[in-house]
Amino acid sequence: MEESKSYFDGGLLQLIGWKILGAFITACTLGICYPWAFTMLYNWEVKHTVINGKRLQFDGTAVQLFGNWIKWFFLTIITIGIYGLWLPIKLTKWKTMHTSFIEA
Repeated sequence: MEESKSYFDGGLLQLIGWKILGAFITACTLGICYPWAFTMLYNWEVKHTVINGKRLQFDGTAVQLFGNWIKWFFLTIITIGIYGLWLPIKLTKWKTMHTSFIEA
């Protein structure tokens, strides 16, 4: 039985280009479009990831993330920053919820 391979096939120049574009858009909108930049970059990363021979896909959108972003922002303000400790976990849960294998 042949073992399936896991690999990442993205390139450095692509990554640099996407990061520059995301940073530019985020800076020009004073951070409002950060969810768009985040989902754009994460989508690129997921599209180039293969696990056990199955390519991943990401179906999250910037609009979905923006809604959560606003909610998380207000909860962080209301709790005087304490809720901010949970933000990395909340973001990871959101990314995982919208990442799956491409059905062949």
